[in-house]
Amino acid sequence: FQVGGVMEDIPLGWEKKVRDFIKIMPTRADQYADMLEKNQIVIERMDYLGYYFNAMAYCGAVETLLDIEVPQRAQYLRVIHLELNRIASHLVWLGTSALDLGAISMFWYCFRERELALDLFEMSSGQRMHTRYFQVGGVMEDIPLGWEKKVRDFIKIMPTRADQYADMLEKNQIVIERLRGTCPLDKETLLSLGVTGPLLRAAGEPWDLRKAHPYSSYDHFDFKIPIGTVGDNYDRYRVRQAEFYESCKIIEQALDGLPEGPHITTDRKVALPPRHELATSMEALIHHFKLVTEGFRVPPGEAYYPIESPRGELGCFVRSDGSAKPARVHMRDPSFVNLQALAPMVKDSYIADLIATLAMLDPILGGIDR
Repeated sequence: FQVGGVMEDIPLGWEKKVRDFIKIMPTRADQYADMLEKNQIVIERMDYLGYYFNAMAYCGAVETLLDIEVPQRAQYLRVIHLELNRIASHLVWLGTSALDLGAISMFWYCFRERELALDLFEMSSGQRMHTRYFQVGGVMEDIPLGWEKKVRDFIKIMPTRADQYADMLEKNQIVIERLRGTCPLDKETLLSLGVTGPLLRAAGEPWDLRKAHPYSSYDHFDFKIPIGTVGDNYDRYRVRQAEFYESCKIIEQALDGLPEGPHITTDRKVALPPRHELATSMEALIHHFKLVTEGFRVPPGEAYYPIESPRGELGCFVRSDGSAKPARVHMRDPSFVNLQALAPMVKDSYIADLIATLAMLDPILGGIDR
């Protein structure tokens, strides 16, 4: 890259190699799934900022094939972690986008709050990222003592911090001029490209899978879908900014209504036996050994499970041949799809607008090449 363009034009044959690369990449995840029975570990690392969402889509597809019911408590715990993950992901987006726009100090404030969210993940799962907390049938374990209070403390301060972010950015004339009115795209074009998430909602289309096709008890919660009017970079920023508040509302409602009960399905064909049974029951010990070493068998069939990730529709397609390994796994990642909108967005714009628009797209390269 150079000021005003690029160093030189692409060489002969380069375009063909790029097309070949894009063509083979979707098959790589299938190969990993075929090799690994525990492919959820790989799945979580695709969109590395939305690991709970990756796991939710995969577990949802497998649970659909198994036709098992996830306990209500597990569904609520999933929602809480998903919305905390949405906040953490948006914090990375806002902090790094502010760097691109020249508001350097915003980066440190956003990552300050992100560390608080990661502390909560570490407390509930033992890991700050790629937690593998979601499991087929529920979650890995129940929340520890004191976790709920820390979550409430976090969602209490987060709206105030979001107000501070808005005050800092929206009083910055340089940031506003680089966002407002730049690179708009209408919802008809976005829909024709398959774009979803905040980009589509910024253009005025209130499409959100949490409302349109609720999963994991999202229909139990009252929240709004922020939308824009113009579909420019400023609207894209404002939609994500508003989602901080809505996620906090969802988390608070989930904590208030958190039901009692098991954190994972009681179906022993899928769930490991309780630890206390291993010392007294030979059958439980054998069952535990077989599940860990061989996995569980899924009836033949195929399922697609879409959810609303921080970047749009994230869907997982799973095909089973009746064995303990999936015959095929394919992820529909919104970063890959949304990136198609970059060219029409920045057509006839300045290079500076390209930088701002790419920041507002919020693409995750791990999800693009997966």
